Amino acid sequence: MADVAFTQAGTLLDRARQLYRDRPDRLAVAMVGHDEDRTVSYGEFLTRAASYAHALEAVGIRPGDLVVLVLQHGEDTLYSFWGAMLLGAAPSIFPFLTEKLDPARYFDSVQQLVRLSEVRVVITYRELESALRQTLAGIETLRAILAVEDLQPGGDVAEYLSRNPARPEDTAFLQHSSGSTGLQKGVMLSHRAVLNQIAGYSEAIDLRPDDVVVSWLPLYHDMGLIAGFMMPLLTGIPLVLMSPFQWVRDPGLLLRAIHRYRGTLCWLPNFAYNFMALRVRDRDIEGVDLSSCRAVINCSEPVYAESHRVFLERYAPYGLKTATLMTCYAMAENTFAVTQSPLDRPLVIDTVDRHILMEQQQAVPVELSDGAVAMVSCGIPIPGCEVCVMDEGRQLLPDRRVGEIALRSNSMLTGYYRRPELTAQAIFEGWYYTGDMGYLAGGELYITGRKKDLVIIGGKNIYPQDIENLLNTVEGIHAGRSVAFGVPNPQLGTEDLAIVAETDHQDAEKRAAMLREIRMLVVKSMDVAARYVHLVDRGWLVKTSSGKVARRANREKFMGEVLGLPDDSFD
Repeated sequence: MADVAFTQAGTLLDRARQLYRDRPDRLAVAMVGHDEDRTVSYGEFLTRAASYAHALEAVGIRPGDLVVLVLQHGEDTLYSFWGAMLLGAAPSIFPFLTEKLDPARYFDSVQQLVRLSEVRVVITYRELESALRQTLAGIETLRAILAVEDLQPGGDVAEYLSRNPARPEDTAFLQHSSGSTGLQKGVMLSHRAVLNQIAGYSEAIDLRPDDVVVSWLPLYHDMGLIAGFMMPLLTGIPLVLMSPFQWVRDPGLLLRAIHRYRGTLCWLPNFAYNFMALRVRDRDIEGVDLSSCRAVINCSEPVYAESHRVFLERYAPYGLKTATLMTCYAMAENTFAVTQSPLDRPLVIDTVDRHILMEQQQAVPVELSDGAVAMVSCGIPIPGCEVCVMDEGRQLLPDRRVGEIALRSNSMLTGYYRRPELTAQAIFEGWYYTGDMGYLAGGELYITGRKKDLVIIGGKNIYPQDIENLLNTVEGIHAGRSVAFGVPNPQLGTEDLAIVAETDHQDAEKRAAMLREIRMLVVKSMDVAARYVHLVDRGWLVKTSSGKVARRANREKFMGEVLGLPDDSFD
């Protein structure tokens, strides 16, 4: 680990005191993507955080209070997050309203969260202040809505750091699970759990003093919050940070930052591998050298070998090495990482019989052929974490049998905030049941899909993301803008497969050709027929607050708007 003093900290605030004392002038964060990079030392970082602590204390925030941040990705978010923690309050970052989110749905999500979780303060911008005041009017537990533009500098950082408002078992912050109809589950993470996670994960990736983390990931998501913010900051590793909105407009920004700061570690969701392979122009990365990277880690979405292949093919000429491509399985309920592929050996690919996997839920190894599927390992459990696979009766399954993944660790959630019934459903005899399906083989974990999204057609188990990934290869379909789901067929006693995909093509002949290609591709690859294939214009699909396609919400929309069936026909 980069700093042995880290292991002596009992809380995140203890660690903050160490950093302020021992390395006030060392680089903490470099913000890139503007005209000039903005570099921030640990001393400045914590001094700025103290200003937010001062403003929050002035409106009556106390230890244990919940503070929600409705802010864009940037310095205000970083400082207000830590400012709340300096008081022993629990901050939680809410996704910011963008053009991809429906405003009515968005503000309803904020209202649900604030009311359900008894939020004390919301920090936002002046431009959103009046809308939030109207949305949140009448919620008695809410003490204030603060606009960052109106906050006055103040607060003695040394005085705040000398306090001891938190114990190791207290909640450090909340991560809210994303959804299309509201952020309903606040994952409570204690100081001890966060420190345990960072210690275990740092060991799993062999974190080094000369590492540099480069990230564009949203901070309201566990991958961005922990791997792309808390871990580098708390371990003393420099962090190079950029806005996800800037990255989407200019994905080459990430590569130029890796080159300029000699970045060594980077985390990406699977879609970003395809996105960057296709969307970065040569002239935008002329002279870029990626040889400093020792790990680009695929996490937060199902991992596809083809995505790695196209990414490596695109960037090998710039110094990217095959050994750089790694994987991780993670979730907010375990703070972040559950497993990680070891960085000292090649990534493991398990080639199995697709039909047996779908029909018998067994991963039978075969040679690579038309009837095989390449399953990419998500690695082995990180130190302090155990993983197993359970059947429907919560009985342990042997290797290569697909079931629900369960875990227990020293970095698990305390529970869901003010939702004891959800906590009781998810945690049984110390094991957290993830809702993800997968199998173990030789100590390696393989993910097959989400339990609740499984589509069963004629006895075959179909994972929608496999179909959605196939559609990324269809010309005219926007990558990442398709969704697959099951529609009940009462006459046959099974489900029909439905696919909805966005396209800009308006020509009827082109659309007809795309429909034929999609149907043929699904039959050839999955050995099932799609009864419904529906092409829609850009913007039709419903997104979650984290920007992902909301499968259930789109299923409901399709049933109602396309098939004309009432909501209760598919409950």
